[in-house]
Amino acid sequence: MPGSCALPKFIMLCLACAGVWAMPLKATAQAPSGRSSFAELLHEAETKTAAKEWKEAARLWARVVQANPVNPEFWNALGDAHAQAADYLAAVPAYEKALALGGPLPADAAYNIARCHAQAGKKEPALQALERALTLGFPSLGFAARDEAFQSLRQEPRFKKMLGLTDAANMPRVEGWRSDLALLAREAHRKGFNVHRSVTREQFDAKVRKLHGAIPRLTDGQVILGFMKLMVFLDDGHTAVLSFGENPFFRSMLPMQFYWFDEGLFVISADPKHKDLLGAQVLELDGRPALEVLEALTPYVNRDRGNPVWPKQRTPYLLRNLALLQAAGLIKGSGQVTLTVRDLSGSTRSVVATADTTQPDIWNKLPNPPSWVNFASTLGTPPLYLRSMNKRYWFEYLPEHKAVYFQFNSVLDDEKEPLAQFTERLFQFIGQNDVGKLIIDMRWNNGGNTDLSQPLVRGLIGNPKINQRGKLFVIIGRRTYSAAQNTATYIERYTNAIFAGEPTGSSPNFVGEESMVVLPYSKLVANVSHLFWQSSWPQDQRIWLPPHLYTPPTFADFRAGRDAALDAVLSYPPAF
Repeated sequence: MPGSCALPKFIMLCLACAGVWAMPLKATAQAPSGRSSFAELLHEAETKTAAKEWKEAARLWARVVQANPVNPEFWNALGDAHAQAADYLAAVPAYEKALALGGPLPADAAYNIARCHAQAGKKEPALQALERALTLGFPSLGFAARDEAFQSLRQEPRFKKMLGLTDAANMPRVEGWRSDLALLAREAHRKGFNVHRSVTREQFDAKVRKLHGAIPRLTDGQVILGFMKLMVFLDDGHTAVLSFGENPFFRSMLPMQFYWFDEGLFVISADPKHKDLLGAQVLELDGRPALEVLEALTPYVNRDRGNPVWPKQRTPYLLRNLALLQAAGLIKGSGQVTLTVRDLSGSTRSVVATADTTQPDIWNKLPNPPSWVNFASTLGTPPLYLRSMNKRYWFEYLPEHKAVYFQFNSVLDDEKEPLAQFTERLFQFIGQNDVGKLIIDMRWNNGGNTDLSQPLVRGLIGNPKINQRGKLFVIIGRRTYSAAQNTATYIERYTNAIFAGEPTGSSPNFVGEESMVVLPYSKLVANVSHLFWQSSWPQDQRIWLPPHLYTPPTFADFRAGRDAALDAVLSYPPAF
């Protein structure tokens, strides 16, 4: 932030799905001599920090670290206070001490040192510190490139090279693609191999060399598919070439949404011009069987430990991208495709569907974009699980079952009621009413910030009324992922919950986090994950969190407005 070398706090949070939270300061030292106890001194330092009285805060934090020199959080707070007071060179040794003690986040401490040197006009120490921060795994090149603290460094060749700020506008095609590949590979080495992976650096580099050599023979679309497969090779669900950004490859989409049920592929929502396809089963695309096309897309889907259910969630979305399908050799052209469908009456017909550059990204628009129509709306009153998918969280009391149904669709705060406040209201309702079951439906939840779900997890652990086998249930599914996976794993590990539905789309222990890099030539957006989330036991090698009550989604249930997972939970006897 302007006038400070302290790293903005929001960079410590997950940029996309699972969250890393700053730990609270702890009073861990003995009381210093003098009129104030250590607890009073710490409280005064925290109070001055909260009031942004930075010079006084720095004076107090200096006394705190004198009394307790072993806590890196205290040294980091001293560095922040000096930095905010624009006493940049005084902040450096405090951050160095925090870094030497290993915390709170070493790469962030090194980054703060770089900012301080830069704002103090010390270019060479700033460049050296920034290089150290990146080596330690500071995640976001883009954040550093935009940081006003480095204004004086932006024309420095070393700065540009470190942050991948290549001027690729006039590069020849092959050179441009190879430059992007080199940056992507460098990011994989810098961040991706700081955690345990199922592949080695040597195996990864062999893939890079092969793709580097093939680029002159490939179309742009095929190069992009090569980049996607390279990221998939790293074997985690967050490392990927992402389907947004300025590259036109991901702009033109079919104006409809598909879902892969047990019976096959079906259209579940669409632009109004295709409302006649709602509920239709897609049998073929340009004469190729639909399930064969879906299977052929699987190698381009990033996933944890080869999780086989996650592609069932992702490939129907990739199916909308005709440029991708053509580049993979699965359809004839990138502008339109002939769909062979079987409609609700059982009649089979062919429909020409055209890609549309005006269609929105629908990944996080549940159940679909507002301007579209969906099959569930034709059912009259939809079942609970389809009723309010657009809300981040909500609950309803089912008096005939003495059950609370809580749909938990996103691990992010709602502006009107933060998740912690909602959780408090939920447990108050359970405590004040005749509730025999709590059902947490997480089948649509693909993540957010893991830290935000902790009040819920702690509340479940400490609630003897509901934390009993046969009283606490969690419905999971293929979209349960990232921070939602962490939350479900914590619930499994620490409570007596029974799980229903289908397996989760992520693994109980997984590599996650998102800090995107924009590749200069192609403008593709990519992510290389850098943090290992061990939410389960260290020995847990499961590819997913499995349900106790297995109820995979079928189109027959969907069409009839039935919820097999909820039915299984409601009929489960409380005595077992």
